[in-house]
Amino acid sequence: MYTLTFRNNDVMPALGLGTWKSEKGEVYDAVLAALEAGYRHLDCAFIYGNEKEIGEALTEAYKRGIVQRSDLWITSKLWNDSHAKGSVVPALQQTLNDLQTDYLDLYLIHWPVAHKKGVLSTSKAEEQIPLSELPISETWTGMEEAVRKGLTKHIGVCNFGLQRLKDLVAVSNIKPEMNQVESHPYLQQNELLEYCKANDIHYTGYSPLGSPDRPGDLRKEDDPILLEDNTINAIAKRHKVSPAQVTLAWALQRGTSVIPKSVNPERIKANLKANDLKLSEEDMAAIKALDKNRRYLDGSFWFLKGGTYKKEDLWK
Repeated sequence: MYTLTFRNNDVMPALGLGTWKSEKGEVYDAVLAALEAGYRHLDCAFIYGNEKEIGEALTEAYKRGIVQRSDLWITSKLWNDSHAKGSVVPALQQTLNDLQTDYLDLYLIHWPVAHKKGVLSTSKAEEQIPLSELPISETWTGMEEAVRKGLTKHIGVCNFGLQRLKDLVAVSNIKPEMNQVESHPYLQQNELLEYCKANDIHYTGYSPLGSPDRPGDLRKEDDPILLEDNTINAIAKRHKVSPAQVTLAWALQRGTSVIPKSVNPERIKANLKANDLKLSEEDMAAIKALDKNRRYLDGSFWFLKGGTYKKEDLWK
């Protein structure tokens, strides 16, 4: 099984179960199925709206003796309305209560976007707070406090581009240890990955299968379907595996973490088997040539009329 080692020698299984879009009533069974199949890494977030059910599944797994808390790596994320320094720890405590655990292994700033307190989804610019008024450095101070209080062992970020990550590293006392970003063969982000590797920051790819089940309002007519790619399918046929397993194995062999979401028990098991697939240098080179710099989630939902969040700034 592929793993990533953190600065204090904590070890995270590189392949985890993603829980974005896992509906209530489904995520409970999905988490139990994943733990029974051998997953030991769960990727969660407050905004997914399912952490209470995940917590119930975890408690049931402990009761059945499937796992102990110490066997697991649990990640969650700070939502945009809790970026103020004094809001970070209370937001994390809510997540801990919902997940029925005393600590997280990793806590991430979900987006470099700030909302007014209590505003989960914005529809107008006045519901947002410009980063000039509430900078990431203030939020990060709250994240560092969470580490000092023992509420999370590690902290990091999501959806940070190269320059924004460099800026945070420059002002932090506890350096970020993870950047979770969209990453797949059509969006490889090689420059960002190389910076992370050079600066001892781990890299997790979300939507590793091209997010085929993303909501309709996030789809574009010309979006290519990653799992139908001819090159990926040819490699899959050669190895007698699925296109999804090829895509996940590519991510693992790049030295990154990957968090495919599924609520289907058989697919959950199949995804985990990507740990056993060894792609050749020729396979890896062929997939590297597929990069289109194509985002399936471009963040356009944050770009509101009269607002300060712009596409050219978000991904810088």
